[in-house]
Amino acid sequence: MYYKDRVCLVTGAASGIGKELSRELAEAGAKVIALDLNADMLQQWVNRIGGQSSISHQALDVTDHEAFRRVIEDTVAEHGRIDYLFNIAGISIAGEARDLDLEHWKKIIDVNLNGVVYGSTLAYKQMVTQGFGHIVNMASVQGLIPIPPESPYVTTKFAVVGLSQALRVEGAELGVKVSVICPGLVKTPIFETSPMVNIEREAFEEFMEPWQRFGITPQECAGVIMKGVKKNKAVIPVTFLAKLMWYLYRISPGLILKSLQSDLRKLRIRLRGN
Repeated sequence: MYYKDRVCLVTGAASGIGKELSRELAEAGAKVIALDLNADMLQQWVNRIGGQSSISHQALDVTDHEAFRRVIEDTVAEHGRIDYLFNIAGISIAGEARDLDLEHWKKIIDVNLNGVVYGSTLAYKQMVTQGFGHIVNMASVQGLIPIPPESPYVTTKFAVVGLSQALRVEGAELGVKVSVICPGLVKTPIFETSPMVNIEREAFEEFMEPWQRFGITPQECAGVIMKGVKKNKAVIPVTFLAKLMWYLYRISPGLILKSLQSDLRKLRIRLRGN
């Protein structure tokens, strides 16, 4: 089995994609260190699956560089190496840029970008030293296509795509592989718990409905990720619609942008009347 006995760190492991990825990796025989800010939720689900002795868990705030460094060092001290780092932790916020304040931007950049930078750079140096390893960063289809009205989220995900591709080029001859995951809609709680700024949640859900029809479960997403990582794909798009939209955007970005502007205009009319 490809993942058997591989040492895997997974952030954002208390729920959603991170949780299912941790479970799937453990079932494939990997030694999983599940990490999340929500220590109670993390412990509860790890305890429920009891028999998975290959999963350990630890609280981690990905925005704390020193804490992330300790996790990397402790993992190497215990296992002698890190085979995979899956940077899955992330948050979202819906709202037009004109309605957001600086704190909204700071928070999402700190988690979605800085958290990935911290994990990636710390793991990268360790993997260069050991001569092997694979970093897998969570972006989004919104890191490939600027889907409104989530400018801060789009900003961080475009940055994660760029970071991942730059590290992939640098690491290729040093034994370090880097992949970036770009899912479309996955049925996780992220939109249910995300702040909505000057947007009605019901209206936003209707705006996202075309994507929801092609949504998949976190477990299905985890399976796609594991297959893509096994093949060492540079970019791992997830869901049919994400793949289609990415393809069309590369062929005719102007056409896709006009379509997105049209959809946003409909949302604005409903919310603002203009």
